[in-house]
Amino acid sequence: MIAKTLFLVFVLVPFTVIAIPIQMVIVGLRLPFWQVLPRLFHTLLAQFLGLRITIIGKPYDRLPTLVLSNHVSWLDIPAIGAAAPVAFVAKSDITQWRFVAFMAALQKTILVDRTRKIDTGPTGKRMAAHLARGDAVLLFAEGTSDLGTHILPFRSALVGAIQPAMIQSGAGEMAVQPMTIAYTHLQGMPIGRTERSLIAWVGNMGVGDNFFDILNSGTKSVTIMFGEPIIVTPQTNRKAVTKLAEHKVRAMLVAINRGTKLPPAYNG
Repeated sequence: MIAKTLFLVFVLVPFTVIAIPIQMVIVGLRLPFWQVLPRLFHTLLAQFLGLRITIIGKPYDRLPTLVLSNHVSWLDIPAIGAAAPVAFVAKSDITQWRFVAFMAALQKTILVDRTRKIDTGPTGKRMAAHLARGDAVLLFAEGTSDLGTHILPFRSALVGAIQPAMIQSGAGEMAVQPMTIAYTHLQGMPIGRTERSLIAWVGNMGVGDNFFDILNSGTKSVTIMFGEPIIVTPQTNRKAVTKLAEHKVRAMLVAINRGTKLPPAYNG
């Protein structure tokens, strides 16, 4: 804990204080390299939280891409943020924590209220605007978090944002890339169902309790795998694409958790 405190005081906090006004200028001027400082911040935050990240494959960057992923914990954000230059789609609940909401805005996070179906339209338009500019957008397609042992059904409503994005940009094709995040080891030992409760944020668990568990749970090994992209055209059925991505994410998660042969990853 002493080492973590020193890292927080002398590395993470000073970097954050310096980076925030710079990032505000970058975002305000709409400069194309807005992802650089957020990725550095997430890398430092992941180190502070004890994450040891293994990346299999790489983000698809030949077309504007909507990344569809499973969701386990708020730890997913720094882990993925360190691994890929993406704008997240996040629940509007984060506005309850002003600093978190402020930092999310600096990373162009798109907020959605999943309790209101009427919010799907405006959120889809914001996602489409990001994709039309060529930014990669990451959507936790299950719509909630889970223990990380299996995949919940993917929701297709927001995946439909990719077609308006093609219309806005005049692009004939965009991509959907399946991505899996899996927490595999805790302090070097394979994670069982009991240990997953120290990482996953499910049920009625309080934010404070979950944060305390994570800080005191030691080193956490996490694997992020980027699957082969699915090319989408204006005629592509969003439900079919969503189902295919769900299948690919599930196959990757099962293989990583069981230590069996992995499905193909995207390596460029």
